[in-house]
Amino acid sequence: MAFAEALARQAPIVLDGGLATQLEAQGCDIANSLWSASLLTSDTRAIIDASRAYLDAGADCIATASYQASRAGFAQLGLSADEADRLMLLSVELAIRARDEFLVDNPVCERLPLIAASIGPYGAALHDGSEYSGEYDVGAGDLRAFHSERLQLFDTSNADVLACETIPSFVEANVIAELLRDCKTPAWMSFSCRDGRHINDGTPIEAAARLFRDHPVVLAVGINCTPPQYVRSLIGEVRKALPRVAVLAYPNSGETYNAATNSWTGTVSPLDCASAAAEWATAGAKLVGGCCRMGPEHIRAMAERLKGIV
Repeated sequence: MAFAEALARQAPIVLDGGLATQLEAQGCDIANSLWSASLLTSDTRAIIDASRAYLDAGADCIATASYQASRAGFAQLGLSADEADRLMLLSVELAIRARDEFLVDNPVCERLPLIAASIGPYGAALHDGSEYSGEYDVGAGDLRAFHSERLQLFDTSNADVLACETIPSFVEANVIAELLRDCKTPAWMSFSCRDGRHINDGTPIEAAARLFRDHPVVLAVGINCTPPQYVRSLIGEVRKALPRVAVLAYPNSGETYNAATNSWTGTVSPLDCASAAAEWATAGAKLVGGCCRMGPEHIRAMAERLKGIV
């Protein structure tokens, strides 16, 4: 399997940055309930171009435009469950198309870029910020129903890995851990965190990570969509829980969004990202990249800096 083989190599795996970040940089309007996934119905070329930008920057793995995609979400557009499934599978094929175009222009490529099927948390479909708190008004049964349809679907796709990401809740993580046992595709689990020791619902990440000890398909566990200053500590906590499992880290930029002014404050330079990426890799992260507000320029700097690290 491509993902397992990539993990077996010594060098770090460079992940992409925020897909939505690059789509907005390309001029796309994704301010809607489906976010990047909305373009699956209207502008597939933009998705391909955004993924290609990260490959050109040096990413070894690109994520699909499916983070907020679900049958319920597409139903709001009047689409049937079958049509929603077709669009979610299309997200994988668009990433593959971006990879194919990249390989045509770069025939002597040392690594075949990986395709990660992006599977966001339940809260991402609610649009109420609960994906960053883990405070859901539903139980494990509803979470199981929500995640099972997408996991089963993407398990039939051509994705190299199921990327369960920005998970803020211990209960949700436990549900996903159980559902993934029925999948054949390798997976990773990535938590969103409130500080250097806890995921966003307050559970110690060490306890949450233990859910994936000796898991048959989850080959990497880590952190994303989290302020970068917490990442080194979180890597250590995950390694304590899972010393034989690969750790991944792809935080956001650390900038702060001001809703009153509709603007971001704070800056993060590509050079800062490169230094941080080297620090995370040295601390034990096998997969390193970026999330919100991290663009191709940040990933390029990371990729260049990580070349000498094994």
